[in-house]
Amino acid sequence: MQFSYNWIHELVDGLDVPAAEIGRLITLKTAECEGVEAHGAMLDDVCVARVLTAEKVEGTHLTLTTVDTGRYGVKQVICGAPNCRAGMLTAYWPLGKKTVRGVESDGMLSSATELGISKDGDGILEFTGVEPGAPIAGLKPDTIVEIDNKSLTHRPDLWGHYGMAREVAAITGKPLRDPVNLGLLPGGAGVMKVDIRDLALCPRYSCLVFENVTVGPSPLWLQYRLQSVGLNPINNIVDVTNWVMAELAQPMHAFDLDKIQGDTIIVRAANDGEACEALNGVTYTLDSSALVIADAAGPIALAGVIGGGPSAITAGTTRLLLESANFHAASIRKTSTKVKLRTDASMRFEKSQDPVNTVRGLARAVALLQMVSPGIRLVGGLSDAWQPAAAPAPITFTHAWMERKLGRAVAAVEVAGILERLLFGVLLEGGVYTVTVPSWRATKDVSIKDDLVEEVGRMIGYASIPPVAPHIPSRVPPLEPERAFQRGVRATLTAQGFTEVFNYSFVNEAQALQLGLPVEDHIKVLNPIAAGQELLRTSLLPNILKNIALNRHNFESFRLFEIGREIHKRAASLPEEIPSCAVVLYEKDGDGKSGLFELKRVAEVLMPGCAATPASPRAFEHPHRTAVIAWQGVELGRLFEFHPSVVETGRAQVLYLNLAAMLAAQPGVTKYTPLRRFPTSDFDVTVVAEPRRLAKDVLSQAAAVGVANLVGASYLYEYLDAAKGTKSMTFRFTLGASDRTLTSEEITVAQEKLRAALQG
Repeated sequence: MQFSYNWIHELVDGLDVPAAEIGRLITLKTAECEGVEAHGAMLDDVCVARVLTAEKVEGTHLTLTTVDTGRYGVKQVICGAPNCRAGMLTAYWPLGKKTVRGVESDGMLSSATELGISKDGDGILEFTGVEPGAPIAGLKPDTIVEIDNKSLTHRPDLWGHYGMAREVAAITGKPLRDPVNLGLLPGGAGVMKVDIRDLALCPRYSCLVFENVTVGPSPLWLQYRLQSVGLNPINNIVDVTNWVMAELAQPMHAFDLDKIQGDTIIVRAANDGEACEALNGVTYTLDSSALVIADAAGPIALAGVIGGGPSAITAGTTRLLLESANFHAASIRKTSTKVKLRTDASMRFEKSQDPVNTVRGLARAVALLQMVSPGIRLVGGLSDAWQPAAAPAPITFTHAWMERKLGRAVAAVEVAGILERLLFGVLLEGGVYTVTVPSWRATKDVSIKDDLVEEVGRMIGYASIPPVAPHIPSRVPPLEPERAFQRGVRATLTAQGFTEVFNYSFVNEAQALQLGLPVEDHIKVLNPIAAGQELLRTSLLPNILKNIALNRHNFESFRLFEIGREIHKRAASLPEEIPSCAVVLYEKDGDGKSGLFELKRVAEVLMPGCAATPASPRAFEHPHRTAVIAWQGVELGRLFEFHPSVVETGRAQVLYLNLAAMLAAQPGVTKYTPLRRFPTSDFDVTVVAEPRRLAKDVLSQAAAVGVANLVGASYLYEYLDAAKGTKSMTFRFTLGASDRTLTSEEITVAQEKLRAALQG
């Protein structure tokens, strides 16, 4: 947002603080100043000059002139403008001497573009009724203060020069001059009727009618001022509306009254499919979420965003309808976003403008139009439809509370003075403030007493508040059991050589169908962050498959895991989120058998004593390599290899665990067991069994025998005899006592009893 220092200077009487210092003070107390830059610095040197002679330079488009500059004497100047001629008055800029096409030229005859007045560079400026040597009326060097828009988002009043001048006046202690004369508004009924269909979307719509309008270029002072703050001059009528917007932050729009059908302005929601041809030449197809300004024939403007093309001001306009309205901020923002058009007007309306400002804008426009369109006349009175909002309730607080919140002592008279300079109403009685909020600060800005603390704090300067640490003891909160448990799982898997991956919680239908997961069981995302992420996952496996596919192109083998949440529908409440863990081993070559045993070992590291039992495979699991993992009598997950149709290249095994159930199954306090003082005795037993018999069944059978002093049993290896259709499984058993060394007789009895039970 660009602010003219000259403009602010005109609104703050006696302002003697330099522009650079104003930028610094605004940064410290109001909003972030991004820079202070000179504008039109050459205008102190530019003056009016009369062209005495003008002769074409042969073979060129140039004209050799002699000009009477008054201030600098008679100069010879080369000019390339098509309108350069003897006798005209124009602008002379003493840039110094240079040679053009072999001819010496001293200075420059300037166009509006070259002097930063407007974008009209078709010819040099032309004046009447002035003498050579005179400065150009209304033009003088300026300084532009650039304010970051984001720091003004909560301050709709600061989107105009008067609002920023109000801040500067409060900061510097200088009086503020109001440019608006409400006495210029006519009395009586307005010529145009106003019909607002929804006052929530349009709290106020005000308008005036003018006749005897003359449309043409604006005076140079008006063009220069608009150009300095980034607004393009168009014509005197449109430039006045832009001036009011830049000064009072009140967007306005001018309609050619002769192009409006009927005697009523209608503010309504657009009909679905209704078209509106805009000033930019684009025809927008609207729906009922957009607000339009309409006449009897249809839309003539897209409310708060852009005016209509057919009703635009042209050179032939003689009657004028001047609109000054207020619209619901969110409605304008939605419309602007939907039509993909953000204008100076929409940016201000979407900040929640003050409804009181509509008639102030019209009064200011009346004064300006009388200056730039001589003979213009008002017809009828003010048309003003609105429903005044309830005044905000006064805010009360004590002085002691204010000081405690600020963190420093401050005199009560200083607090009251700051708030009064910011034009709040202040009543101080017995250390209690009662503050009324002005309308321009009551639109979603100041509503509670803490907001007023900020007003006082920024004005006294935050640097004046000593930084003090809060007098509150800080303690590290206890670690949440679920988080601590998952950290432990993560640390264990990392220590086993696995790399953690992180995936989005979204999948698409193709991923779900690949694993046979019903699409209807997934929760659909209304506004996906990207294509292919339309469903909330009910399993970690779809994205794990993507990880495998991505990594197998770069690695022959790898280990990875993910800890995340499955998200499942629940009929009458929020979805159920189940923390889960998927541990993956991949090898491009090999039969995959070692991977299953490695993951079983990992499961035993995480859950000592867990058991793997063969299970019926699901569609994406290998038919002969699927098991259920159980621990502490609870089924916690599965151990399986992906079906070859799912992972076509290489083999991938997965240990999939329900971490919530795993946390719940954690054993209680583990008791310390001292190291053995006496030696143990190991012996091996080989059991011949059918090929599908499980080692854990044999170990369970051994435990059921009840052999005295049996302290350990483990599976070693097996041998498959294909010819006989049997397999030999070898187990190692350990015997020992805690209070003595076993005798050979005791060991022999135990061995024979165990062998007899297992081989019988």
